[in-house]
Amino acid sequence: MKDKIISKATDLFLKLGFKSVTMDDIAGDMCISKKTIYKYFCNKEVLIKESTEMVHITVHEIIDTIVAKNHNAIEENFEIRKMFKEMFKSSDTSPLYQLKKHYPEIYQNVMSREINKCNMCFKQNIEKGIMQHLYRKDLDVDVYVKFYYTLIFSINENTPSEKEAQKLELDALEYHTRAMATTKGIAELEVQLSKTNI
Repeated sequence: MKDKIISKATDLFLKLGFKSVTMDDIAGDMCISKKTIYKYFCNKEVLIKESTEMVHITVHEIIDTIVAKNHNAIEENFEIRKMFKEMFKSSDTSPLYQLKKHYPEIYQNVMSREINKCNMCFKQNIEKGIMQHLYRKDLDVDVYVKFYYTLIFSINENTPSEKEAQKLELDALEYHTRAMATTKGIAELEVQLSKTNI
């Protein structure tokens, strides 16, 4: 039951926002009593913490699946972006923006979890792209990881609209890729952009 509550709450939080969804909403949607929810979670903040942990695990499992498909480095980034777009397509407000605004402490925990995981993903992608001659071999990988991380998280933290955030993320991905790409990489980027619908 606990996992079902987390799953339903996560779904509602991402669709309607962390602030606006109440324990009553979750109970009503699941056709259970609010008392049942409180049996597992002493308050809404604890439920949000568990929900963000579940999203974190799910996102990184999907990223691992995409990476295992062995796309080239540029296509891999576009596939990951597509996954995020699908996952958050029903959200009106950027989930990270909401967390930062309404639950700053939980937001800080999420960010400390994400920073290492994301930096590792970005680093592996850049190293893969260099090996595939899609990115320049003279890159300072750690610097480009930091640039991209700062760019992506700044967009999500400061853009209230999820739709606008997704558009900016695509622009950031193009910007990031062009900054690193070889001639071969630019050609692959153009292929990926031609297949993208914002």
